[in-house]
Amino acid sequence: MREKDSDQWVPKYRQAWVFEGTVLPAGDTTRLTIGAGDPEPLPGRYAVPGLVDSHCHLTLGRGADGWPTLFGDDFARERLDELAASGVSALRDVGGNRSVTLKLATAEDDSRPVVVAAGRFLAPAGRYFPAAHEPVAPEQLLAAVEAEIADGATWLKLVADFGEVGPEGPIRGSAVNQTYETDVIQAMVELAHSRGARVAAHCNTDIVSELIRVGVDSIEHGKALTEQDLETLGARGGAWTPTLCASIGEDPNETPERRARRLARAEQTAAMLVLTDRYGVRVLAGSDVVGSVAAEVDLLVKHGLTVTQALVAASTGAQEYLGLTGDGNLVTYDADPREHPEILATPASVVLNGNRIG
Repeated sequence: MREKDSDQWVPKYRQAWVFEGTVLPAGDTTRLTIGAGDPEPLPGRYAVPGLVDSHCHLTLGRGADGWPTLFGDDFARERLDELAASGVSALRDVGGNRSVTLKLATAEDDSRPVVVAAGRFLAPAGRYFPAAHEPVAPEQLLAAVEAEIADGATWLKLVADFGEVGPEGPIRGSAVNQTYETDVIQAMVELAHSRGARVAAHCNTDIVSELIRVGVDSIEHGKALTEQDLETLGARGGAWTPTLCASIGEDPNETPERRARRLARAEQTAAMLVLTDRYGVRVLAGSDVVGSVAAEVDLLVKHGLTVTQALVAASTGAQEYLGLTGDGNLVTYDADPREHPEILATPASVVLNGNRIG
């Protein structure tokens, strides 16, 4: 529930809350009150002003055939409730069922996280999961961008590289190649920027350098990023969401060959993560469809970031980059996440838009 105050929507607090302890990632020890009136104390000695899942798919799940497919409103709202309970106060949905996600992005609902939405996946026929997107031919891409923005998308999700896909899913052994020509992508980016929107690009190959050159705003996954790419991306305030749970998370059923490839990816990712602060690249924490913000922070720390840097990626840094605020949001913990990152998975309390939900 929100009340309108002039031109600003503000939370309508049902109860005041007070926290006394250390607020991260800055590490200030303070007394923090949310709401007006006689406050009730919150448990825990450490807190963050809401977590942010910057690479989320509210409507994407596994279909009966095991391949990714799109689901509807009930699926998305159940997912939102799960995220809220884990301390997520805001998320960026980077591709899904546009009829659901774009409505959620404009809904005024204090009981659930804020949604920043990209609408549909933008990919041509045969270059993304068939049950998860409506193909967009190169000559239709600019019109699709206009339609997404007209319906409220503030981000566009470009599937910039992918393997060949048949009716039943990806074709084994097919090469991962660029989906649209570079000049088409550049025109898309320029159009998005002229309309006040930004572009997030799914990319796992070395075409990432061209994507950065033509101006995409955030790289999703980014397994082939180089130091030069980071320097260029950081110079104009770009972001990288490495989605480590999805890209290098352990698989108990993997073959020795797949394990070797995964470890090589992990080594490359770690080498790049330690350079992001030097070049001013905004690292964002994203769960994709297989992880959680807490697990992502843990992996970011294990692959080169300090705990404080990882907490920034999952909270205040993401809020700033996405144009959001942590006001009215607080997640508290019994132990210090800087010493025990795993504590992020078990919050002592969650206050979302001024309302305690956990």
